[in-house]
Amino acid sequence: MRAVVQRVLSASVEVDGRVVSEIGPGILVLVGIHESDVESDADYLCRKVLNMRLFPNDRSGKAWDQSVIQRSFEVLMVSQFTLYGILKGNKPDFHVAMSPEKAKTFYSSLVDKFRQSYSTEAVKDGVFGAMMKVHLVNDGPVTVQLDSSQSCKSKSEGAEATDP
Repeated sequence: MRAVVQRVLSASVEVDGRVVSEIGPGILVLVGIHESDVESDADYLCRKVLNMRLFPNDRSGKAWDQSVIQRSFEVLMVSQFTLYGILKGNKPDFHVAMSPEKAKTFYSSLVDKFRQSYSTEAVKDGVFGAMMKVHLVNDGPVTVQLDSSQSCKSKSEGAEATDP
């Protein structure tokens, strides 16, 4: 799995001219699912994203000290198969992304995992497979890319991936 995590002051998803999800301060998580992803990839991604120290500690003044959970901020998740796009010439190819039929169920279970690990009310998502307009006010800007351990292993031809 691949996630692009952005620290935001606010973010929303619009489908057919209607806002379907919105958050205040927190993180926007764009999620791409690789064809070889399994449950352990989802576990890894959930754990790492929810515990990323992307926020300052207002009391101590330390930067990069608190997670979205510690700050009681919100999470907006958006499925984005294009994160696994590979350019062939000038045209993108998405053959390594999980098929839409499998990915829909996998993505739904990932959103549930985030909600169970954090808070049902604090985790929102877009509409799988829809043409979405994602609006955000990036805070920083802070943007971090994360690949799950399974995807890293399959791409590095046998090299061992570690869980930092």
